[in-house]
Amino acid sequence: MSNDKPLLHRVALGVEYDGAAFHGWQRQGDPVMPTVQSSLEKALAGISAHPVGLVCAGRTDTGVHATAQVVHFDCQIDRGEQAWLRGTNSLLPPSVRVRWARSVNDDFHARFSAQSRRYHYVILDSAVEPAILSRQLTHTRLTLDIERMHEAGQHLLGEHDFTSFRATGCQSKTPFREVMRLQVHRHHRFIVLDIEANAFLQHMVRNIAGVLMEIGSGKRSPDWAREVLEKKDRKLAAITARPFGLYLVAVRYPDHFGLPVEPAGPAFLQPFT
Repeated sequence: MSNDKPLLHRVALGVEYDGAAFHGWQRQGDPVMPTVQSSLEKALAGISAHPVGLVCAGRTDTGVHATAQVVHFDCQIDRGEQAWLRGTNSLLPPSVRVRWARSVNDDFHARFSAQSRRYHYVILDSAVEPAILSRQLTHTRLTLDIERMHEAGQHLLGEHDFTSFRATGCQSKTPFREVMRLQVHRHHRFIVLDIEANAFLQHMVRNIAGVLMEIGSGKRSPDWAREVLEKKDRKLAAITARPFGLYLVAVRYPDHFGLPVEPAGPAFLQPFT
């Protein structure tokens, strides 16, 4: 008998999902708690005819969405990009969709090959809470000043110790992260916090959003963002903003991997054509 292991093929997928339907990305031990990972692995196993283990670019929490999550898996038979796309989507719940599939070399790793991750945090400041999109954005009745929010955000650019902005249960070995982009702008009725970093700590974007919303409401000055950062104490920051406004919208990789680059979502922020 041959002891040779089967030759494995590596496939990368771009995945979109509505996180409101799931208990986060990561597979849970409790089968009654649906997760994006377990749903996608089950569908992929139906196409590959063997169990599949997924690696993602960034794990998202309960209620957090993605328009451009990137994952990879190894399979014994390469079914082809169209099979991974159309076949997998036919087995997925409507809240998860594979947007693209690519065969990649085994030196590609969805997490470790990523150069940066980009998130959008979407806020609606309105006197009336919306009936539509209520689980796709964060609502506040306070009118927010985006110029103050944007000014405050500039204090967070660069590489810093983000202890004040990490969850108390965060398991990262280091609190240092490099923020490359932080912009706040209005898009019609919505306020969008656009942030990109080499990586993120648990709840980091939502904790930044909480601080910026305090500043935008006039309760704090823009310099408070710098003060919170320098104190390195989570207890001195604002409350963690709700998860429903948060979207993973892009993961950047070196060009030689040849992965698709799509417009940053979510779709309701993109212009009509």
